[in-house]
Amino acid sequence: MLYSTVSPAEKRARFRERLASGELLRVPGAFNPLSARLIERKGFDGVYISGAVLSADLGLPDIGLTTLTEVATRSQQIARMTDLPALVDADTGFGEPMNVARTVQTLEDAGVAGLHIEDQVNPKRCGHLDGKQVVDEETALKRIRAATDARRDPNFLIMARTDIRATDGLDAAIDRAKALADAGADALFPEAMSNLSEFEAVRAAVDVPVLANMTEFGKSELFTSQQLAGIGINIVIYPVSLLRLAMGAAARGLDTLNDEGSLTSTLGEMQHRADLYDLIDYEGYNAFDASVFTYGAEK
Repeated sequence: MLYSTVSPAEKRARFRERLASGELLRVPGAFNPLSARLIERKGFDGVYISGAVLSADLGLPDIGLTTLTEVATRSQQIARMTDLPALVDADTGFGEPMNVARTVQTLEDAGVAGLHIEDQVNPKRCGHLDGKQVVDEETALKRIRAATDARRDPNFLIMARTDIRATDGLDAAIDRAKALADAGADALFPEAMSNLSEFEAVRAAVDVPVLANMTEFGKSELFTSQQLAGIGINIVIYPVSLLRLAMGAAARGLDTLNDEGSLTSTLGEMQHRADLYDLIDYEGYNAFDASVFTYGAEK
């Protein structure tokens, strides 16, 4: 009932343990708190909170328009709804190194297990669009050092994302990844690798966990979890997938409503009321206080 009973500290410790195991952790993106609970119910290893999804949820493009407050608020809403660890896209840290430090502590307070900070010029662009610019190495390292210095829970994961592959090539991405790891990054997120061998090259170059971003319609091929595990990738995210599926279904439903005048023909595609009540633990609320339980969950 209500929220997860697993503390943020325990989620972070578990996340670290799983990362240390060397297995591939599958982490779909949640577009709201209810979808985070569904991700847990379906047996995944973590929940990703995407900046692109949060921007889209507000009707905005992913170009650095969201604020730390908006990201922290949504992150808390999602993280507290699941026992799984939540990894958050913190863009460029919302400013200069001091802002990065505040971002880390604010998101720690939101209860997430970790975040990633990228090396794009602020304001950033979606990682799979052309026209990106990255900061110089000194600035990128300052962001990561500020992040690691600011955290209070040593298990809070500081991941460094680099977008330099798109602007300077694979060799530059490998060099940047090594430098970010040396600066204290706990994990690496090489964005927009073009093929599996590029992921493998980054994986071989660093001793910290490496994340692969399997976003649809982007620069990277959609490799299977088996392929990624085979080259030693530690985390795979599917950042926007559930939002895309949900919006696609919503668009088809509205078309059906226009064409047929009702949604009778789509009932089989919908989440049943009983399944929704089960997911939100309606019975648990009833057990706590029968006066709030006013609906049956019959099939």
